[in-house]
Amino acid sequence: MPRRVAAWIAGVWTGAVAALGFIAAPLLFAVLPRAQAGDAAAHLFRVDAEIGLVVGAVLLVLTLQTARRDAAAGGSRFSVEMVLVLVALFSIVVGHYAIGPLLDAARADRSRFALLHGVTSVFFVVKLVAIAALAWRLAGGPRLADATAAAPTS
Repeated sequence: MPRRVAAWIAGVWTGAVAALGFIAAPLLFAVLPRAQAGDAAAHLFRVDAEIGLVVGAVLLVLTLQTARRDAAAGGSRFSVEMVLVLVALFSIVVGHYAIGPLLDAARADRSRFALLHGVTSVFFVVKLVAIAALAWRLAGGPRLADATAAAPTS
């Protein structure tokens, strides 16, 4: 059950992050003046980071429960799913909370702003790829394990 819940949460989170990065933020810059669009996008990314920390923590707990169950059955207590959640959380912390304030301070210096914006964008994409891979793995995990277990060995 924790695996299904985690798959659902990861899938919804992936969709929300993709919609923010590929629909909402570009749309803001298409319809608003640049300064207003930047302020609105910064606010949306701030909310995304706050929600991401909460969702990431919940997913970490759920993947930890799944890993503990697997360990009780003779598997490892450490899973690829846990690593993917940690990568997403790391990307949020570094991309938003560490580099974000530097980005705000660099608005006057266009070249520095562009560089920092590129770095935060990379962390955003890393987060998106990590949670998409997490959702994919969690959604397909039990069926894949059952299919390989039932496959003939000769």
